[in-house]
Amino acid sequence: MKFAADYLEDLKKTLARLDAAEIGKAAALLGEARDNHRSVFVLGNGGSAAIASHLVVDLLKGASFGRRERFRIMSLSDNIPTVTAYLNDVGPDAVFVEQLKNFARTDDVVIAISGSGDSPNVLAAVEYANGIGCRTIGMTRADGGALRGLVGLRLAVPSGHLGRLEDSFTVMAHILAYAFMERAVD
Repeated sequence: MKFAADYLEDLKKTLARLDAAEIGKAAALLGEARDNHRSVFVLGNGGSAAIASHLVVDLLKGASFGRRERFRIMSLSDNIPTVTAYLNDVGPDAVFVEQLKNFARTDDVVIAISGSGDSPNVLAAVEYANGIGCRTIGMTRADGGALRGLVGLRLAVPSGHLGRLEDSFTVMAHILAYAFMERAVD
């Protein structure tokens, strides 16, 4: 099928342009957080929330089970009763930031995933995290979005196509997790 071949060809080109050095810096930040018993918070909306959850399970179980050093990591998208309570009672912009106010401390790591880079609830969380001295990482598109200017470390995907963005986010999440699962950064 031509569509499948074209999609895969475009994805290959997108993946080839990801910045391995920046992904390596993100892995180093995660290792530093793990080794210093800091927490890692991951967040996103929609498909990005699913990717956040996937990264969390890979680091929480896959890169921690049976090991002396373990990740303290959670997805702020996963507690549906809390998310919907803030959505209903306070507003959508409060969904992530209010959870960070309960849990985040200086030098913790916050990973924000956003295809648009402009989701108000993601931006509010990153602004708060920066304000209390957290280390911030953003997975977003390369050519826009306010998130790219807010995070300390940007993992940029050189595509505006949502499918290729999410494919690339998943690949980057796997690189981050497998760096620890296969002990490349231990």
